[in-house]
Amino acid sequence: MELVSEAIAFAVKAHDGMRRKKSDVPYILHPMEAAVIVSTMTSDQNLIAAAVLHDVVEDAGVTIEEIEEKFGSRVRELVECETENKRTDLPASDTWRIRKEESLNVLKNTDDDAVLMVWLGDKLANMRALYRDFKIEGVAMWQHFNQKDVNEQAWYYCSIAKFTERLSDTSAWIEYKTLTELVFGKGE
Repeated sequence: MELVSEAIAFAVKAHDGMRRKKSDVPYILHPMEAAVIVSTMTSDQNLIAAAVLHDVVEDAGVTIEEIEEKFGSRVRELVECETENKRTDLPASDTWRIRKEESLNVLKNTDDDAVLMVWLGDKLANMRALYRDFKIEGVAMWQHFNQKDVNEQAWYYCSIAKFTERLSDTSAWIEYKTLTELVFGKGE
């Protein structure tokens, strides 16, 4: 079976029964959307597979070792760059800032455009959902999140735009930047 097909089958099983925040939408649609976005920037099967798998360690109880065993070291490396240390022994709202700072450091310090592409696929899929919610709820939408402060959210999402700017010639980055401006304004 092709690497991406294997990743899809694996992610479907890992995310089975999970739903997106505030909805009844099957969770698997998010990593699938991220993979489609990545495929607009590259045809590299490792990157597309990593986009499909980007949340299985963080959110579905899969180990990073399982990813390497089933999909190889390159996919593992890319998934690992997307995986937050959730600090499950503490409330998510208490660890939000440190988790985001650690994540942004990955982007800030990488020379690997593949890392940026997988990140951008994930975060553009998120920004699309945030924009839809913003159009309906406005800033009240942040009350559904661990971090309720719109300024903190703006810092995070606008920092991603800055740290992925090497991809500014892609339609994915342009869309991401546009959506961050629509949700947070142009001041960041």
